Amino acid sequence: MRTNKMTKLMKTVVAAASLALIPAGFMPAAMADGAADKSANTKVDIKIPKPLIPVTKDFTLDNGLRVILSEDHSVPVAAVAIVYDVGAKDEEKGRSGFAHFFEHMMFQGSDNVGKVEHFKFIEGVGGMLNASTHPDFTNYFEKVPSNQLEVCLWLESDRMRSLKVTPENFINQLETVKEEKRLRIDNQPYAPSNIRIEELTFDNWANGHPTIGYFEDLEASTVKDVKKFFDTYYTPNNATMAIVGDFNSEDVTKMVHKYFGTIPRGATAARRDLTEPKQTKPKYEKMEDAQAQMPGFWMSWKAPARRDNDFYAMNLLQTILSTGESSRLYQRMVKGDQVALRVEASYEERRGPSAFETFVVYKPGSTAEKVREIVMAELDKVKTTGVSEEELQKAKNQLLRGLFSSSSYTSLQKSLSRAEMLAEYTSFFKNPALIDTDIEKYMSVTTDDIKQLANKIFTREGVTVVDVVPKEAKKG
Repeated sequence: MRTNKMTKLMKTVVAAASLALIPAGFMPAAMADGAADKSANTKVDIKIPKPLIPVTKDFTLDNGLRVILSEDHSVPVAAVAIVYDVGAKDEEKGRSGFAHFFEHMMFQGSDNVGKVEHFKFIEGVGGMLNASTHPDFTNYFEKVPSNQLEVCLWLESDRMRSLKVTPENFINQLETVKEEKRLRIDNQPYAPSNIRIEELTFDNWANGHPTIGYFEDLEASTVKDVKKFFDTYYTPNNATMAIVGDFNSEDVTKMVHKYFGTIPRGATAARRDLTEPKQTKPKYEKMEDAQAQMPGFWMSWKAPARRDNDFYAMNLLQTILSTGESSRLYQRMVKGDQVALRVEASYEERRGPSAFETFVVYKPGSTAEKVREIVMAELDKVKTTGVSEEELQKAKNQLLRGLFSSSSYTSLQKSLSRAEMLAEYTSFFKNPALIDTDIEKYMSVTTDDIKQLANKIFTREGVTVVDVVPKEAKKG
């Protein structure tokens, strides 16, 4: 229901219609805007307090729901973020799209809340809410005046306990998802090829199928299948909730026990094998695109998982290559050689196997092969001569700007950003203090780390390519 955190190109329309990869962790790509190029290139001597997000209380209910509370009395607002540890990676082959489908179903009513009344209640008190689906998790959030926090807890607990999974809701939301796909993927240039590059990049179906799923899978499903998915993954022991804002922790603890404490614990969900084999030869495919006006191509490599040793260098390198008009790819391909109309790069970080992608729309008179060699030449420069200390420091400064500038979505000045970050780190890694550890790791990345990473990732045998050519209209 939100747009993707990776505003870089088509991730908004591809991963899932309402999906929005929210700022998971510290993602430099999320800071790609005009102001990024104005970041100081000099070293910033900044002392970051620890913990960056103070945790007032951390407890787990008997049913397994883990709850993180962080009091902040600076403004009279409160934010609630819930992460369910379920994404597209958890789906069965032949039953794709369930994770995204449930993001919709969760707003279709429960025992005490009517269809779409979740919106009515929150917006009626001056709040805002949304949700997003990802390859490896699904999240929901509300932000309200702090004296309305109890409304959020009641709403979230009621649908966790008693979501209405009915034939009527199933059929209704199936049609909604179909319309989303038509609007955001089928009728958007380069979007179908973005799905295809991910399918080709990953050898394991669990990693490569689109979050929005395949409609033949949903249409072949039954309400029983859908209810089974809910009972398996939408349980308190598969959820983490973070609450940040102007409240008294003891009072909120009582509310959490009141609304969530009697929800039954579910069985521990089995997890898919996400193992990816090493790619030993390049993959290639050519696609026609009826919506595209100009030719383009995708290039992709398998990349480190979130919080792997190379994860930090990968994010910073993405920033150096593609964030803003001073980035390497833009300067070389758009400004310098003038072969590209558009050039982007994105690193889709996941807890399992991830991907680094580049996308180029090139000018008439050039060829895909020629322009791809320019991309490879820029990557080869990183592999041989590395990046400068100035470039690396600029990328780190952009990261810090994203965390502390009030204009950034990831800004920790915002209670919602802090709630989402606490919920994700606690759900994914069981330790919210790793937020501080990750900042230190980003700041400790060296130019040698960048060079070593580039040599490891950007091999010619490890690349996957999808060429996109405009589809000619049929002559009547």
